[in-house]
Amino acid sequence: SVIELRCAIGDTVAAGQVLVVLEAMKMEHHITAPFDGTVTELPIAVGDQVENGALLLTIEESADD
Repeated sequence: SVIELRCAIGDTVAAGQVLVVLEAMKMEHHITAPFDGTVTELPIAVGDQVENGALLLTIEESADD
């Protein structure tokens, strides 16, 4: 289940930043950003039960200038 959201739609995030905290079998799992970017979709909320493989969020990768 989702126990904490550390981002919102429109947030700029950095690679390695913890974005979502899940609890499964009494253990916390930190979901981190795989790259720098902006959160564009966040279809989950605290308290939601999520299945393995479920979409937690979408990040649009930052353009390298």
